[in-house]
Amino acid sequence: MKIVVALDKFKGSLTAARACAIVGNALHNAHPSAEIILKPMADGGDGTAAVIHAALGGEWIEHPVTGPLPAIRNTARYLWLADQHLAVVEMAAASGLALLRPDQRDPLRTTTLGTGELIQAAQQRGAQKILLGVGGSATVDGGVGAAMALGWKFLDAHGQPVGLGGGELARIATIIPGTVKTQIEVLCDVDSPLCGEHGSACTFGPQKGATPAVVEQLEAGLRHLAQLVAGGASVPASGEQPPPRGDARPTARVHEIPGAGAAGGLAFGAAAFLGAQLVSGIEAVMAVTRFEESLRGADWVITGEGCFDEQSLRGKVVAGVLRLARQQGVRVAVLAGGVRIAKPVGIEIALATKPDDLPLDQALARAEELLAERARELAEQL
Repeated sequence: MKIVVALDKFKGSLTAARACAIVGNALHNAHPSAEIILKPMADGGDGTAAVIHAALGGEWIEHPVTGPLPAIRNTARYLWLADQHLAVVEMAAASGLALLRPDQRDPLRTTTLGTGELIQAAQQRGAQKILLGVGGSATVDGGVGAAMALGWKFLDAHGQPVGLGGGELARIATIIPGTVKTQIEVLCDVDSPLCGEHGSACTFGPQKGATPAVVEQLEAGLRHLAQLVAGGASVPASGEQPPPRGDARPTARVHEIPGAGAAGGLAFGAAAFLGAQLVSGIEAVMAVTRFEESLRGADWVITGEGCFDEQSLRGKVVAGVLRLARQQGVRVAVLAGGVRIAKPVGIEIALATKPDDLPLDQALARAEELLAERARELAEQL
């Protein structure tokens, strides 16, 4: 029997590599003769650079940046692969929600400026291509902060620079382009549009500290920004994404691209202002780690994450693994902290590690133990 273990991180408790190791150990004990392959996965969220580092190597580069709030200074790092002139930047390292206390969460003020500073540092090191992971954000600023760090200017009706944060978007009257020379691919972990019911503000604003009134304000600001971009640029062919180019200028339909709402609209801003291409994070990671090759001839693949819900099937690790498994006729099992969705077609087993009556903080503290227990239970069913 050949089993591939391809888990994402369990947010707040286990890295992808540690989760895979725990499950792999349980499988080995139950099936000593089985071929067990560990393939930690990521989808563009925090932990993506670590997964790519495990697959390709590289060097971690530290750089001082502005944190999620303008008054915060942090040291963030990115992955540098010198032989490929490639940098892997995670916005969560500079502008992530985990960098704030709960009482500091305020998407009217949080900014992607530090992410732009990290991109700029990678460019100055000589990066010819940057993979930008956009999961885990604390922001809803449409990527304006990141663009500011790279030379873009956003002026109000009086010709003065606007401030940082999502609360300033509605004040923007004029956009003055900067120059971007590096090819950027945004690794999206969701397929959300910029605006609307499933967009940045409405879907993700509350978890970043937004009240209903603030969600409305952020939504209005993002719509205003999208209108400015659409009103001042040429319209690309239907379905076309803006190619990387030196004289980066906005293009009209960027806000309609699936994934533009990722990271509070950072994906939108990267495409509109930095000429970035939006790609599926999990598809990119699977390609880099040669996951499809590992899956060939497998009997089972075990995947999962902290919470298995409807979002898991919209650009997350489980969705990508399931797609390839279906193509190759590999049976799929899911291990997750919580299971909040009926098993979709193609998934034969779905087990939750957290008992219903166990408080979340206790479940996080016992994450290794609980995952090991469920992994042993799963091993008996294979």
